[in-house]
Amino acid sequence: MIEARRLHILRAVADHRTVTAAAAALYLTPSAVSQQLAALEQETGHRLVERGARGVRLTPAGEILLSHTNAVLAQLERAAAELAAYGSGAAGTVTVAAFATGIGLVVAPAIARLAEARPGIRIRVRDAEGDASLPMVLDRQVDVAVAVEYRGAPGADDPRLTRVPLYAEPFDAVVPLTHRLAGTDRVRLAELAKDPWIGPYPGNPCHDVVVLACEHAGFQPRLEHSSDDFRAVVALASAGAGVALVPRSALRGMDLTGVVIRPVDGTPPTRRVFAAVRCGAEDHPLIRPVLQALGETAPVEDGA
Repeated sequence: MIEARRLHILRAVADHRTVTAAAAALYLTPSAVSQQLAALEQETGHRLVERGARGVRLTPAGEILLSHTNAVLAQLERAAAELAAYGSGAAGTVTVAAFATGIGLVVAPAIARLAEARPGIRIRVRDAEGDASLPMVLDRQVDVAVAVEYRGAPGADDPRLTRVPLYAEPFDAVVPLTHRLAGTDRVRLAELAKDPWIGPYPGNPCHDVVVLACEHAGFQPRLEHSSDDFRAVVALASAGAGVALVPRSALRGMDLTGVVIRPVDGTPPTRRVFAAVRCGAEDHPLIRPVLQALGETAPVEDGA
């Protein structure tokens, strides 16, 4: 008989590529993970993982078991959802991981909405960048992720996750008040090719959006200053340190003294935001109202 918790460990090892990283995500010791993998191999009668200089990879037998693992774990989530519904599921805690702007734009309003409609549901919020929250869901550190599309993100057809689109917003150009393009109505990105740039660190989904937008405009941005805090990005631009692209919602309520905000000419770079839960958990009586509230508080798509 194959134990479900060992399947969860197998998937974590496949996701993180090393025993050490999988153990950290699951709050286990590496030796405990190795012992569970060995037990799983004994249960199945097959070697499931191979260790190498670059980490751990699944054997062909491991890949076969992983494909069934996704279906089994999703079905267990559905079973938990039905049992919770049977027991009414009127009260409990749901943990949501979201990036800072997403917290302000959709998570906080959703909490206020739920406080009136479903006072028995308690929301716990964890601040996490848009690319960090999805692994947190898969590793069961949180129940819901508010995440951003990025290169390498699990696709909409990923069998491990159920996704709910929330909103999309354009990035606007931020240039110093003294910049040569400050008087224009719209900014063509190609005209900023020779400027110094300010932007998020590599690994931040917004970094990918900025770099891809510039590549499509025919150049690589010269990123001289890096910060994941858009207030810092705007402050540097106001000091004349460079130009930037910033999601429109992140600019709301910010001190814009010393900068000019202009829409990008043509098709603007866009941040697409969605909520995600483990596949099968979307019908849980505590999680379903949270997803509904997030969808209801999400802004209508903000055009350029």
